Amino acid sequence: MADAFHVKRLGELVETYGIAPRGRHALATLLDLLAADPNAPTTVVDPDRGVDLHLADSLVALELDAVRQATLLADLGAGAGIPGLPLAAALPDARVVLVESVGRKGAFMERCIAAMGLANAEVVTVRAEEWRDGVGACDVVTARALAPLNVLLEYAAPLLREGGVLVAWKGHRDADEERDGGAAAALLGMEVAEVREVAPFPEAQARHLVVARKIAPTPAGFPRRAGMARKRPLH
Repeated sequence: MADAFHVKRLGELVETYGIAPRGRHALATLLDLLAADPNAPTTVVDPDRGVDLHLADSLVALELDAVRQATLLADLGAGAGIPGLPLAAALPDARVVLVESVGRKGAFMERCIAAMGLANAEVVTVRAEEWRDGVGACDVVTARALAPLNVLLEYAAPLLREGGVLVAWKGHRDADEERDGGAAAALLGMEVAEVREVAPFPEAQARHLVVARKIAPTPAGFPRRAGMARKRPLH
């Protein structure tokens, strides 16, 4: 019997990004868990879709040197563990912290970490603004389908070391969002260094990674208390 599409596609991703056999096994396990666990916090459970929408869309960040070289990566609003879990599988020498305030989502990710055999990943059940252990410690902060760019920058800036980067997954470019993001960056000691168009899988349309670098210390007063970044966003 021929291999299912997702098995072949996973093999292509592993070859493209140079992922070790243990990482491939972890990624395959994640696809199985997303399909089988009724509490998986995602609507995309078919492995033939998930291999691209979950795995390929996450692993495309490996095109960035900053991601490949990270020793501490924090995935904010991690949800079902995308992109944090695939990146942890691909980067065994990096510590990956999945930051998620919703307990049931955190519990799902903890089950995934155990089943995938990831010794380098952990879940912290806390809002990004309240994760004190992460302040000034992260090489990379990732965020996918979480918030507008100006809000993400406020979440990320306090957590990043100087020289560290926020990597934000975005779809179609939005001039207003980018303008507000640039203004927020200027207030937070950040700069938007790159907006990279990516094509993680053949059918992908309008995919971009926004890369913002921390170039100065985070100003006093940040992070603001939980919820303020959304309620009164910088612009």
